[in-house]
Amino acid sequence: MKNLFNVSRILIVALSTLLFVSCHNRTSRDKSVLTGWDSKDKAAAGFSSNTNYRGQISPPGMVLIEGGAFTMGHVQDDVLFDWNTTPVKQQVRSFYLDESEVTNSEYVFYLEWMEKVFPPSDENYKNIYLSAVPDTLVWRDVLGFNELLTENYLRHPSYADYPVVGVSWIQATQYCKWRSDRVNEKILMDKGILNPLFESDSLEVRGQNNFNTDTYLENPYALFDGDSTIYNKGLPSNAKRKKGDPKPSKGSFTGRQVKVSDGILAPKFRLPTESEWEYAAKAIVEKREYNNIRGRKKYAWDSNYTRNKNKRVQGDQLANFKQGKGDYSGVPGWSNDGADITNRVKQYDANAFGLYDMSGNVAEWVADVYRPIVDNDANDFNYFRGNIFTKKMIDSEGKVVMVDDTSVEYDTLDNGKIIPKTLPGSIKYIPISNRDAYMRNNYEKAYNVDAKDGDLGSTKLYAKNEDELETKPRMYNSPIKPRVIGESGLLMQQYDTKKRTTLISDKSRVYKGGSWKDREYWLDPAQRRYLPEYMATNYIGFRCATDRLGTMTSKRRKPTTTKIRY
Repeated sequence: MKNLFNVSRILIVALSTLLFVSCHNRTSRDKSVLTGWDSKDKAAAGFSSNTNYRGQISPPGMVLIEGGAFTMGHVQDDVLFDWNTTPVKQQVRSFYLDESEVTNSEYVFYLEWMEKVFPPSDENYKNIYLSAVPDTLVWRDVLGFNELLTENYLRHPSYADYPVVGVSWIQATQYCKWRSDRVNEKILMDKGILNPLFESDSLEVRGQNNFNTDTYLENPYALFDGDSTIYNKGLPSNAKRKKGDPKPSKGSFTGRQVKVSDGILAPKFRLPTESEWEYAAKAIVEKREYNNIRGRKKYAWDSNYTRNKNKRVQGDQLANFKQGKGDYSGVPGWSNDGADITNRVKQYDANAFGLYDMSGNVAEWVADVYRPIVDNDANDFNYFRGNIFTKKMIDSEGKVVMVDDTSVEYDTLDNGKIIPKTLPGSIKYIPISNRDAYMRNNYEKAYNVDAKDGDLGSTKLYAKNEDELETKPRMYNSPIKPRVIGESGLLMQQYDTKKRTTLISDKSRVYKGGSWKDREYWLDPAQRRYLPEYMATNYIGFRCATDRLGTMTSKRRKPTTTKIRY
């Protein structure tokens, strides 16, 4: 009886301990450890408190690339003697990357949206839609018959799932910005916070009246001239609304707006950096770094050969590339990659990360400005060349400046194309000033494209600006296009007639991966080439990336515990 009583006491103590621990764990997540305020206290005082956040959701069509260390560069052979792939050790942060290249159908949706919101028939927007249209004439050849592709490749349903081409680096970057707004717009609509804009009878989605993430975060009422009918009650009531609860009425934006601290909105989409793209393409998760240096993981797949070893499809090519002079597909019925030009996305096996066409099909734009050397001594963590640090423009009244239909600024590219610097409805950004960078130890100025590579921090022998070009040379003596605007408002067609020694400039952007038009030498993810950011070809496409927030991986790690002995 005594033993039974002791057992009962032990069970009661154990259950009490478990109950205390569980209650403590439950309340510790909702209560500030440093102040004692719980979520209810914060909400009552008007402070944000998101206790329901369960981690970042993978964006549609994207794959999580878990970050890590890898050897960037180090190609197996350098037959062109460019010496621009010197091996360097780099650390890459986790990020998300599109499974495949952006297709024609996805890009046409972007064009249709641009045409609807910024109709080219309106004088205020006539150059906006045209600036987004790919160059379909890239398929022409003076001694080739390709007019069929010129007229059909972009819009015909036969090519809907083919990668979009004829897109410049600038156009690809603008698409990524547009995609950021459409994804966040859809998130808010799915949450019941934003009414479907194109279904509303009280407003027209046109010009500056379109959803922009930055503008929404700054001031929701700046959108649509303050028309609150686009909003429902707001985050608190909608995020917790259960099935069967009455929906809030339109025009009653009584709750607060969604903020970054809520963890609902997606991070901005962008082009991947060169180090990110190469890391994702190499996918050394299937062949570790030791073997990567000794055995050379040459392609995106785990093989040093381009043919499939599987018995069922043995001998088939593993990517879409040019197999020889006049041979873009192979012999019919055998040794055939199935495509003479580009091919549908996801037609070949994915690499170890689950990414398709990282070797072959089309080469792809990345975010970096090209330089012959990736300087590991300058930075070995998330390397990127091309930073121009900006800030929101503030007017004389202390308010953030939003671009309206009458204040759109345009830029004329070296090829004569006219593009908008910013779209109506977006916030205007300007480069940071010297005062903003005063006494900082991580950056000194806004423009860092030429940092430690031809600027005054690198050498005193080269010109600092164009005024010194007569007396001092430039680090990269590339052509300077005369920028004279004629009476028609268009750029006059002139050429730089001075002797130049290189095509590398601050407008040269890197593109990676081989294409349908390249020999297998270029399928190595470490290979690097460049092209001016305003030019387009029939063999370069792109895919988008976005940042991974929080932990490097979606896998939960068990917390480590330390046993204390007394």
